[in-house]
Amino acid sequence: MDRDGLSVMPETARAPVARRRGTFRALSSRPFRRYFAGQVASASGTFLQQTAIGWLVLQLTHSPSTLGLVLAVGGIPSLLFGPWGGALADRIDLRRLLLATQALYAVCAGLLWVLAASGHASVPAIVAINVVSGVVSIADSPARQAFVSALVPPDDLASAVSLNGVVVNGARVIGPALAGALIVTVGTTPCFAVNAVSYLAVIVALLFVRPIATARRPAGGSGVRAALTYARGREQLWVPLAMMALVGLLAFNFAVILPVLADRTLHGGGGTYSLLSTMLSIGSVAGSLAVGLVRHPRRRYLVAAATAFGVGLASTAVAPGTLAACVTLLVTGVAAFCFVTLCSTTLQLHSSPAFRGRVMALWVFVYLGTTPIGSALTGWIVSAGGPRAALWVGAGACLVAALIAARVRTPPHPDDAYTDLAR
Repeated sequence: MDRDGLSVMPETARAPVARRRGTFRALSSRPFRRYFAGQVASASGTFLQQTAIGWLVLQLTHSPSTLGLVLAVGGIPSLLFGPWGGALADRIDLRRLLLATQALYAVCAGLLWVLAASGHASVPAIVAINVVSGVVSIADSPARQAFVSALVPPDDLASAVSLNGVVVNGARVIGPALAGALIVTVGTTPCFAVNAVSYLAVIVALLFVRPIATARRPAGGSGVRAALTYARGREQLWVPLAMMALVGLLAFNFAVILPVLADRTLHGGGGTYSLLSTMLSIGSVAGSLAVGLVRHPRRRYLVAAATAFGVGLASTAVAPGTLAACVTLLVTGVAAFCFVTLCSTTLQLHSSPAFRGRVMALWVFVYLGTTPIGSALTGWIVSAGGPRAALWVGAGACLVAALIAARVRTPPHPDDAYTDLAR
């Protein structure tokens, strides 16, 4: 911090003052605009398929615990090998890497479409496709996170990270809403077809994108151990990673909770499930957009967002009906994705370009790589105590994460001059 106690940011991530302001300033970059448009289509298809898979598996098995296990297996590759994907992203041309991973995703979605259309979309087949997709995500997830910083000037990085979150969270609105309409009218099979086609949009966008920044070769070691050492010594990195590890494990398991909440607790159908998912997603878009107005994330923002997330989950746990649950999930979505976007922005802004791929791989690992354990554990909790019990567990995890961020301090690193997270 400077002598007046204000946050001072590194030169590569300084917030815009004299130039553009606002959440959408990154869209002034043509490469980012193209990438943004392709991601909107592809991400919407991904969440459409995820919603359809959740409903299809529940209808095939009538078992929340099985649903949790099916969703969990896709995260096993990231759980085992996720951090090494960042080392790959730090060494290979990101655009070419993303072209390859998106093409592989399209093949997986197309295969699921064919199996569903032919009546062979069994649980083992879905599991196998989820595992293959999980292997692809090892390289894809950190590459997508790191690629954003190569598409905008340094002053616009915070806006780009926020809008990248809006892409995902906007897809959480569009995808489940479209899935609900398709499930009710024509079934789950067309959902898989739409997702397969949606990958063409991002592939075409990547073919025409030319990054404005060149990635740097890894410095100080190219492996995962070097990245762990780098993050461990910087509070502005390990604090959001630790918070997300706890929250991601126990609180971000809506794909397991919401189908059962809609079906058994609220006594609804596919339309109710889609409605709950859509309300959560609308809140998530609002949360991501709100973070785009923040010039620089601070510790107190992380604490407030984690606390609000916990309160939102607790409120959903006591919601008496569908209308009340929609309201509480809307608020939960705002808080949850304020928290997620703040954490991601902090990591992007305060990691060296030479380490950014590996740091974001660690982020993906604690956010998504914990899915196998979290989904399986949540499925067991839902089977034993119902979806409300799982929501209470998630609320407790959020509050503990907020307490950790508010109370824990470590000796300062020289890079603490770039952040006020340590104070």
